[in-house]
Amino acid sequence: MARARFRDASPSYSTTVRLEAPSSPHLLSDLARSTSDRGGEVVAIDLVEATVSGVRVDVTFNAIDERHVDVIAEGLRSDGYVVRNVSDRTFLSHLGGTIEVVPRSSIRTRDDLSLVYTPGVARIARTIAAHADTAWNLTGKGNSVAVVTDGSAVLGLGDVGPLAALPVMEGKAALFKAFANVNAFPLCLATTDPAEIVAAVRAVAPGFGGINLEDIAAPRCFEIEATLQDVLDIPVFHDDQHGTAVVVLAGLVNACRITGRRLEDLRAVVIGIGAAGTAISKILLDAGVSNLVAVDRHGPLDASDPDLPAHHREIASRSRARQVSSVEEALAGADLVVGVSRRGAWDPAALAKMAPDPIIFALANPEPEVYLDEIPPGALLATGRSDLPNQVNNALAFPGIFRGAMDARAARITGRMQEAAARAIAEAVSDAERGIGVIVPSLFQVSVHAKVATAVEAAAGE
Repeated sequence: MARARFRDASPSYSTTVRLEAPSSPHLLSDLARSTSDRGGEVVAIDLVEATVSGVRVDVTFNAIDERHVDVIAEGLRSDGYVVRNVSDRTFLSHLGGTIEVVPRSSIRTRDDLSLVYTPGVARIARTIAAHADTAWNLTGKGNSVAVVTDGSAVLGLGDVGPLAALPVMEGKAALFKAFANVNAFPLCLATTDPAEIVAAVRAVAPGFGGINLEDIAAPRCFEIEATLQDVLDIPVFHDDQHGTAVVVLAGLVNACRITGRRLEDLRAVVIGIGAAGTAISKILLDAGVSNLVAVDRHGPLDASDPDLPAHHREIASRSRARQVSSVEEALAGADLVVGVSRRGAWDPAALAKMAPDPIIFALANPEPEVYLDEIPPGALLATGRSDLPNQVNNALAFPGIFRGAMDARAARITGRMQEAAARAIAEAVSDAERGIGVIVPSLFQVSVHAKVATAVEAAAGE
């Protein structure tokens, strides 16, 4: 069953065990069996050294968690193998961090030094002082993004603080470089006060061409983004909101093509109106999905409720959907449901009452709201997981969006630019792929990020 896969082996616990064993024609198959019989997913078995007395072998496998790694290692020992070392490959990949700064000019001679630094650099500084726009060409500003967080809403971990958020921000910076050749720098701030965050970002902004806000809890993330965009002349983009929304819209465009629907005719339900749910609701409304029911932890939003937060009231007031009193009532007859909530937010049985061939985005992590074995026949499913079809991954959007926005020297990332990015992502899926139910492209499809950048730059020009 698909649901059981949540507790199956994961690359997050990728481990290499180096062991010694007597030579045997059956050694490799015996090692594979010993590992897999204990629930490990064998990735590779590599011969390190062979001698007359025996061999040294590396067994690499995925496990469920750290305890499971210990179970497999002890099992190998009990089978008679000498375990020399157990290496956690995830921790090894983060030793020393995942990013570094590399100079673009060689500094090998006194002449090199005089060009890159003093005295030659003084001419560059004077030029920028007289003509500020030249900083975009004469420094790294035009290719640099600050990845800013307070660590209050990290991945599926919650409020872990700025220090624990650092490896996540480093990973984000690595993706910027890998997919769009953008230099990104983690700025993990030891404050959750919106005014202090705004002041800190405003103070460092001259060195950057864009600000990527990341993993900042709602509702203060809305205030921080809006304030920074008002006071800065470079793009400010909260990826947890808008990056997710862009990829959802891209997937929805293709899902409509597959099912023969039009965006403006959809009956939609969004469950979970936090940072991502708010942005998804807005981008769907902007794209023409006007019949939309938004549901938070208290139930469907009602624009007449005087206690609604401002961002909730805006969504409820813009929708022409009928008023409903429950999630089940909202799902009845709906074409689309987008979940950005948690496992258990709705009863999977309620999906059977949706329209034929429904479109389901179950984006909660690490456990989606529903699994493949819980959806109605003919349904299209997208999740946030890499081990299930149609992964809605922000990294499909943000590298190209910033690349395009900075190439255009845009002062902000507009709704038009976001929709252009979504359309570019959607077009990266071929007719043949749509024919087998693919609605979002692979993150590793190299052309996706370039297409997004081009579309965003063009939209900025318009």
